[in-house]
Amino acid sequence: MLDLIILIILLWLWYFFGHRAEKNHYKRIIEKEKELIDIVVLTKTDVKNLNAETWEIVYWTIVVSIDYFKKFISSFVKIFWWRINAYESLLDRARRDTLVKVKQQAKDAWCNAIANLKIETSSISKWQKWQIGSVEILSYATAVKITN
Repeated sequence: MLDLIILIILLWLWYFFGHRAEKNHYKRIIEKEKELIDIVVLTKTDVKNLNAETWEIVYWTIVVSIDYFKKFISSFVKIFWWRINAYESLLDRARRDTLVKVKQQAKDAWCNAIANLKIETSSISKWQKWQIGSVEILSYATAVKITN
């Protein structure tokens, strides 16, 4: 009985601190997205008739891992074939974070747009049964300074 109480307390602590850290990370990402809203992401059709004076490659990569609580819950949820939201929020945060970093690099290079944005996702340690799953997100683009 004591073991069950300890397990429940540990799960609650993992949940509380993990949820708090994730919430704070989302808050920082949203603030940075608001700061960088003036950096435009151009589509393929926009690039064809582009009059730009500066071209520079910008990129950022991040490796993120799921925490033990989410891994535990995901393993339980997988038994019932339910949707696993824990991994979705992890990927969303990682993708948005790399996009923010790419836009920040473009702003630091005095550019006002990014063209040909690519976001690549790759799984790390997926093949190992008892490992915590990790993913690497690579975002890259061409930063451009558009002139009139």
